[in-house]
Amino acid sequence: MTDASSQLLAEVEIFHSRTQSPTRRLSLGNLVLPVDPAPGLGGLLLGGIIAAHLHEVAEELVPDVHRLVLQVDRGDRVVQPRLLHRYQIDRQGLSRSRHRLVGDGERLSYEFETNGSALQQVLGAIYSLERLDVLVRHALTPVLHKAMRWRGPLDANFLSYLAGSSTSSITAMTDPRAWALELLGFPAGTVSPTKRDVQRRYRESLRDAHPDHGGSINEAGQRIEQLGEARRVLLAAIQ
Repeated sequence: MTDASSQLLAEVEIFHSRTQSPTRRLSLGNLVLPVDPAPGLGGLLLGGIIAAHLHEVAEELVPDVHRLVLQVDRGDRVVQPRLLHRYQIDRQGLSRSRHRLVGDGERLSYEFETNGSALQQVLGAIYSLERLDVLVRHALTPVLHKAMRWRGPLDANFLSYLAGSSTSSITAMTDPRAWALELLGFPAGTVSPTKRDVQRRYRESLRDAHPDHGGSINEAGQRIEQLGEARRVLLAAIQ
């Protein structure tokens, strides 16, 4: 359950038949999937659901999971049932699993409420992708494939891995240019810095972050990596 101090950032409800049910059915409920800029917080949640559950899916089914993602990305008609489950609209008589991405300050974390099989959660994430605009699907499909390859805890490193960024803060995920401008110390109100300004601010910030100039020894590595990412974000916007 989300703590009172936490902010709900993305949510997926998956309705599914009970484990002991002879018929296997799947449906979707509430979806909160912000995806701008891609992958967005919604894309991070879908990738997290897959990474958290795919390792429990029977190995012989995993290749078809990959094929299903590609079919959904292309907008193909998916013949039902698929992967032992029938995807439907009706939710009557089905159990519910609910997964969330929440924020506490600038920290992101997952809350998984899994009440069905691992395969049902993975399928729910994939069919959630089907609800999104075609261009968003194209942007998120590589994210889901990256999530399938992940081995390890779903921590800040995982979030950065999915986002293709060296930071996992909420601001960096939702407004990367604002985050980059703030990190490099541009004055409030700066909208379009020049390439020369970005390089100058980067060099100055890099010097300040180095332990030889008073930067924290324990935090220097992460700080320098984030400064490089901020420079990349701003230079990409200029080009």
